[in-house]
Amino acid sequence: MSKNETKRKRRWGDRRDARLVKAPGLQTIMGYLWPKRTDCEVYISDKVDATELLKYLERKNAEHPEYKTTIFHAAITAMARMVKERPLMNRFIQGYRIYERDEITISFVAKRRFADGADEALMVLVPEDGDNLDSISRRIVGDIRETRKSETSTGGVDALLDSLARLPRLLLMIIVRVVRWLDFWGINPKALTEGDPNYTTILTSNLGSIKTPSVYHHLNNYGTNSIMITVGTLHKEEILMPDGTKEIRDVVDYGATLDERIADGFYFARSLKLIKHIFDHPEMLDLPLGEPSGFEY
Repeated sequence: MSKNETKRKRRWGDRRDARLVKAPGLQTIMGYLWPKRTDCEVYISDKVDATELLKYLERKNAEHPEYKTTIFHAAITAMARMVKERPLMNRFIQGYRIYERDEITISFVAKRRFADGADEALMVLVPEDGDNLDSISRRIVGDIRETRKSETSTGGVDALLDSLARLPRLLLMIIVRVVRWLDFWGINPKALTEGDPNYTTILTSNLGSIKTPSVYHHLNNYGTNSIMITVGTLHKEEILMPDGTKEIRDVVDYGATLDERIADGFYFARSLKLIKHIFDHPEMLDLPLGEPSGFEY
């Protein structure tokens, strides 16, 4: 159990990993009118000024060269804080009902080798209240190093998927139909959901690591993931500054796809503003996630 997760009395309708919540009538009805997550996608393509963040990371990496903290590590930490301070972002709809997770989970895919045909590994991070950029970066670096020691899957959900893929087509079709039925009712075995990015708060992809700009990425009807964020390349761009002058700045583009049923557009927009504010004030990344940022929404 996560250190963030407080023991709660399980009520009728709660799931193993989330509690049933009440929502305004419009949101509740939307779950019935548009039961598929892919029918309710809202996509935004935007960019953040990473100039101050790069200066901050340069100082940090000079102090601890054994652990290279990257823009992607900072982005994941900023996402975790966003969800911590904006709890509606940690909701999902499944089986026509609205739930809020007990913990924050962020998943991403790591290539075992940067080569065509190389296996990918699914990785899930569960940020704790005491975590900041340093601890999150070290956990990510350590997990990736362990993953890349092997060319192929070493267990967990990767191994399970490999085993299922070897089954005859008809049998696999039946199993998948049963799994989707269990998914609808929220009674999938933990072995099927633990470590699966489709059951995490945010599924993110570091496209900048392969020199690719951010892209639109669809949500999935399977699982409970309501937010997909792609982080693109770092590049130079002329930016209009608050004082009206123009400067060449370091910019990172990103794309975010969200399930519009979990909150309204105003809530989404203010949540994403926090990430931009953190990039402009990277010292916030040193604060534990459980400590309020003080950002005025």
